[in-house]
Amino acid sequence: MQHLEEQYGWLSSPQAYISLKHNENKLVAFERGNLLWIFNFHPTQSFADYKIGTEWAGKYSIALNTDRKIFGGHDRIDESISYHSQPHEWDGRKNYIQVYIPCRVALVLSHC
Repeated sequence: MQHLEEQYGWLSSPQAYISLKHNENKLVAFERGNLLWIFNFHPTQSFADYKIGTEWAGKYSIALNTDRKIFGGHDRIDESISYHSQPHEWDGRKNYIQVYIPCRVALVLSHC
């Protein structure tokens, strides 16, 4: 996360907007500093094509993936994939993206 701060300066950006809090699925997502943060705290449930609302239209790429082997993960996420928003309102945001979010993983996506 320190590397993300050096590259994106997210700590000095305006307050985060929490776009998703889902207790049953144990998911949290928020936008801060041109980054979309997605956390899956569920111990066993992974989600394919999970919709996450975002204010920013356009393309997203992975800035941090805690499922990488170097973090003790299982490398279940293809980091070469770009995510493209859809111009439809979702969870009070103007757009949404769909992501695969494995159990016990955090993804940070950079808005390109």
